[in-house]
Amino acid sequence: MLVRSSSARRQARVTHAVIVIFLEFFAWGLLTTPMLTVLHETFPQHTFLMNGLVQGVKGLLSFLSAPLIGALSDTWGRKSFLLITVFFTCAPIPFMRISPWWYFALISVSGIFSVTFSVIFAYVADITEEHERSTAYGLVSATFAASLVTSPAIGAYLSAQYGDSLVVLVATVIAVADIAFVFFLVPESLPDKMRLSSWGFPISWEQADPFSSLRRVGKDSTVLLICVTVFLSYLPEAGQYSSFFLYLKQMIQFSSGAIAGFIAMVGILSIIAQTLLLSVLMRTIGKKNTVLLGLGFQILQLLWYAFGSEPWMMWAAGTLAAMSSITFPAVSALVSHNAAADQQGVVQGMITGIRGLCNGLGPALYGFIFFLFNVELTDRQPVAQTQNTEKPVIPGPPFLFGACAVLLAVSVAVFIPEHRRPADTKTCFSPGGAGASNALAQNPLTTPTSDPEDIEPLLQDTSM
Repeated sequence: MLVRSSSARRQARVTHAVIVIFLEFFAWGLLTTPMLTVLHETFPQHTFLMNGLVQGVKGLLSFLSAPLIGALSDTWGRKSFLLITVFFTCAPIPFMRISPWWYFALISVSGIFSVTFSVIFAYVADITEEHERSTAYGLVSATFAASLVTSPAIGAYLSAQYGDSLVVLVATVIAVADIAFVFFLVPESLPDKMRLSSWGFPISWEQADPFSSLRRVGKDSTVLLICVTVFLSYLPEAGQYSSFFLYLKQMIQFSSGAIAGFIAMVGILSIIAQTLLLSVLMRTIGKKNTVLLGLGFQILQLLWYAFGSEPWMMWAAGTLAAMSSITFPAVSALVSHNAAADQQGVVQGMITGIRGLCNGLGPALYGFIFFLFNVELTDRQPVAQTQNTEKPVIPGPPFLFGACAVLLAVSVAVFIPEHRRPADTKTCFSPGGAGASNALAQNPLTTPTSDPEDIEPLLQDTSM
C-alpha cells in the first residue's frame, strides 16, 4: 500500500510552489505590453482572431497532454515534471525578439507541457493535510495574482524607456532563474514509497488518453458536474484575459498608467480574497457554497463589463473580478478532497486540461464575437468622437455571452452533492467478495483491488 513519508513532508514546502508560480507568471506579466505590439505587427489583420488561433492550438495540446503528465508525476515524482513544464512554458520568451514567427510557433507547441498548475497543485496536495489544502491552494492562486500586480506596469515602463528588447531580456533572466530554482532548490514532494524505483512506463493508455478521462468523468455524476462547472466558468475568463486590457484602452479609453493601476488593484484584492476571505468561507459555508459565491461574483462582474461604458464602472467591476477569483482554488480543493493521495496528479491534470481547452476556445470565441459585432480591437490610439457620440447599448457583447455561460455554470453547480451517500461509503470500503463485486457493478470507474484503501474516492459521490 502506498503511504506518505514524513521526511518528504519536512523538506517540501508550499513556499517552493509559491516561488515557482510567482517567477513564471511574473516573467510573462512583464511581456503584457510587448505582446500586444508583436501581435499587431505580426498579424496586422484581425489581430485577436489570430491570437485566438495560436492560443487555441496551445490550449488543445494542453488538454491532450495534461492527463498524461499528471499520471506520470503520480508515479515518477513531481520535481522532474515541474522542471519540464516550467522550461517549456518559458522557452518561447526570448524568441519574441529573435523571431516573432518562431515565438508564436513555440507558444503553440509549448502547450504540450504548459500545465505547471496541474503539477503544482499535485505538489501542494502531497505535502498538506486535507484541512490545510484549501488555504494552500488559495495561497498559490493568490501568488498568480501577486505576480501580475506590478509586472505589467514594470514591463510597460521599461518598454517605454528602453524598448521591448530589454523587457524580453529581463523576462528571460527571470525565467532562467525559475528553472534554476526548480532544478537546484525544489525538493521532491512525492514520498519514495509512492514512486517507482526504476524507469519504465507504468501507466496504461487509458490513463493518458484525455478523452478516456472525459469518458470516466461522464460515468460519475459528481465529477461530471464539477468539470462542466469548470468549463462553463473558465471559458469566459480565458477569453476575457486575452482581450480585456486592449478593450479598456480602445473602448473605455484607459491610459497605459490606468491599465497598470487597474491590474495592480485587481491583483491586490485577489490576494486578499484568495488568502483571508477564501479560508474563512471554506470553514464557514463549505466548499460547494464557496464555489457558488465565486460564480455569483463572476456573473455580476461580466454583466458590468458588458453594459458599462464609463471608467468608474470598470473599476467597480474589477473589484467584483477580484472577489470571483476564489472560484478556482475552491474548485481545486473540492476535487482534491475527493482524490486519493496517489491520484492527485491525475485529477488536477483533468481540471488543468479542461482549463487548457478553455484557454484555446475562449480567446478565439471572444475575438469572433467582437468581429461579429463590428468591434475592431486594434492597437491604435482611440479616435475622438466628433459627430456621432452615441454609444452602443452593449459595449462589450462577449462579456454578456460570458455572463450567460457562468449562469449556466451556477445551474450545474447547485446539483453537486453536499453530503456523502451512506451506500457509497459502504461499497467504497468493502474489502472484497460480493461487496467489492457490487461496488464494481455500480461504479465501473472503481479500480479492482484487494485493498480497500486503493479505491479511488474521487469517482464516488462524496461530500462536497
